Amino acid sequence: MGEVGILVRLAIPVALAQLGMMSMGLVDLWMVGRLGKDSLGGVALGDLWAFGTTAIGMGIVMGLDPIVSQAHGAGDGERAGRALQRGVVVACLLGGVIWYLFGFAAQVTVLFDQEPHLAEIGGRYCAVQGWSIPAFLVFVALRQYLQGRGMMRPALWTILIANVFNYATNKVLIFGHLGFEPMGIEGAGIATGLSRIVMLVILIAWILKFRLHRGAWAPVRLATFHLRGFGEILRYGIPVGFQIGAEVWAFQAASLFAGRLGVEALAAHTITLKIASTSFMIPLGIGAAAATRVGNLVGEGDLPRSRLAAWTAIRLGAAVMFISGLTFALMREKLGRAFSEDPEVLALIASALPVAAAFQIFDGIQVSAAGALRGAGRTMVTGIAFIVGFYVIALPASYMLSRHYGLAGIWWGLCLGLMLVAGVLCTDLWLSQKRALQGEMRKSRVEDGSDR
Repeated sequence: MGEVGILVRLAIPVALAQLGMMSMGLVDLWMVGRLGKDSLGGVALGDLWAFGTTAIGMGIVMGLDPIVSQAHGAGDGERAGRALQRGVVVACLLGGVIWYLFGFAAQVTVLFDQEPHLAEIGGRYCAVQGWSIPAFLVFVALRQYLQGRGMMRPALWTILIANVFNYATNKVLIFGHLGFEPMGIEGAGIATGLSRIVMLVILIAWILKFRLHRGAWAPVRLATFHLRGFGEILRYGIPVGFQIGAEVWAFQAASLFAGRLGVEALAAHTITLKIASTSFMIPLGIGAAAATRVGNLVGEGDLPRSRLAAWTAIRLGAAVMFISGLTFALMREKLGRAFSEDPEVLALIASALPVAAAFQIFDGIQVSAAGALRGAGRTMVTGIAFIVGFYVIALPASYMLSRHYGLAGIWWGLCLGLMLVAGVLCTDLWLSQKRALQGEMRKSRVEDGSDR
């Protein structure tokens, strides 16, 4: 099977799983939107804080990717199993910290000049679901462990089942059914928290039922808790956390800029962001496939094939997002109607979607390149590129352009940042692969004596 076929086979379940994760948030917005603009805007602010803090924890836990994928490629199952054990410990500790931070949602959003009554709604939405974050990060650790070993489907089926549960629970708790009193936005938050627990329970049961840990496990011993092992996860994971956190918070900060333009602009920006994020899940799956495939090939010592896999993934990501951007541009008048009937909100969505379409291709390139670099264990440059691209370029440009062009100006600034990030990551990937291949050639010459 060629690299395209292998990457597609790995990417499709991950992309569908990511779409499933995103659809849970879309269902929350869709249902809460029926309560009115204030509820939608408040939950949007709460989701901003919830997703922004949780994403950093997710990124750090994803430090498992190069460890597990390279261990699997090298046939070292014990190392992969110990990495998972340490990843679960890291996930629990990070989850506790993030749970604590959920309590500051209202205070933080008010500091950024958001309307106090919307911030209060967002704070209530976060407060009732923070307890579920440790479980969610343990789920992420298990998912990365399976993905690093080429097992993509268990997480997909888990998330599909959780989506059905989330929809039903939202309906019961938000609007009141089956003997429950209507709970409004608190009901949406509780449903989200319960869905995270369901995801973890199902995935653990799946792993145990089908013995998916067979061949990649080791008894829990004192060696599991060696600080050097935790340091390895953090060495890879902290830059990934910075990378994901920098991107997420850039878009969250852009949401704060939108909030200063009014509740209609905030609602329109949130909906546009959800639409763009949904399309982003497909190349995100390609990036995850690239991390797995490149990591496995590096573990096997097949550097030429790992290089081919990396650039194939980047081309796939760019092609998918070109199609997505074209869809945004052609359907800009229709896509927003799935979330709102407010004429002003719909007009603002229609103005922002063509700009979001313009940066889709760069988004596809950067996430595919970041996955390839993660599989190769090169996470530091990626983290730095995201910080510079978004905080030195994108956000200042978004702020200045929003003062002249409104919501569309915010999205143009984000586009500039993505262009820079995509260029830096591709350059770093090409240079690092060139150095690795040259080193391999020198090693071969030494071994066969041809350099004497």
